[in-house]
Amino acid sequence: MEKILTNLVQNVKENIPGYIAISVAEIASGESLASDSADSNFDPALACAYNVEIINAKRKAIDILGLKENINDIHFKLDNHIHVVDISPSGEYFIYLAVDSNRANLALTRTMLKKYKKELNEVL
Repeated sequence: MEKILTNLVQNVKENIPGYIAISVAEIASGESLASDSADSNFDPALACAYNVEIINAKRKAIDILGLKENINDIHFKLDNHIHVVDISPSGEYFIYLAVDSNRANLALTRTMLKKYKKELNEVL
């Protein structure tokens, strides 16, 4: 699993335009299994801990609405960033990715992440 996580981080860093940071974390605990940041002031593991709250709130809303749906991903467009929270098929883990919105776009970022996370999804 460690090799898969290392490969994912490396592929994302090298190939997704505007890369800022990535982390893979457990939803139950918010604990990061792997993380990396191109900006020493940007802590993706800490961001994961807060993003768990967003995932849980959205799951609660889906449940209250009586929807029989799963969350695939959540994305946020900030002034200068795009943040993607991509949920594993099992619903137990997620990938958090931040990119510079001046150098990246959401469609390309999501497409490239989908390409690089395939192997990880098979394990998780």
